[in-house]
Amino acid sequence: ITFAINQSDAVTAVSESLKQDTYQYFKITKDIHVIPNFINLEDYKSGVNPCQRKTYAPYGEKLLIHISNFRKVKRVDDVLRIFGLVKKKIPSKLILIGDGPERSHIERLCRELDTCGDIHSLGKIVSPEKILPVADLFLLPSETESFGLAALEAMASRVPVISTNTGGIPEVNKQGYSGFMSEVGDIEGMAKNALFI
Repeated sequence: ITFAINQSDAVTAVSESLKQDTYQYFKITKDIHVIPNFINLEDYKSGVNPCQRKTYAPYGEKLLIHISNFRKVKRVDDVLRIFGLVKKKIPSKLILIGDGPERSHIERLCRELDTCGDIHSLGKIVSPEKILPVADLFLLPSETESFGLAALEAMASRVPVISTNTGGIPEVNKQGYSGFMSEVGDIEGMAKNALFI
């Protein structure tokens, strides 16, 4: 990796955090330029379809959503635990989008927490921008993210973000503006912020 980067004509990173990590872990002699990930806002103009929202929240429950590849680093178990705490305070449903190695663990955990009946698992979908607008809140409790593109997609859909404050996420999610951030693993803090929104 070091050789490939140092032999490149130009080097970019999607966040200042990833740039600094690259300098820390590799002997890089090249300048790294930050070019953040971006999306086409035109793709996120559809707004909320009331009929679609009723599919997931038939009695007007609050809708929380999470999108990831269900790896350990995404801490999807924290998503379920945060949802469990929120659900105890206000009627809520959770939409999970994605798939990956933690899926069977998540299915066991929802049975333990007795929340399976309130979770819609949609698996992998091609166009998250068609589902995101129905949500009231996006959960991103990752251990680390180099950028947090899913959070940006949620914001483009006018959905506030509850996230951790690690990696490149603070460059995307602005505390008190686009959502709230907590330390990794602070399930109670993220649930409290979710209830505040």
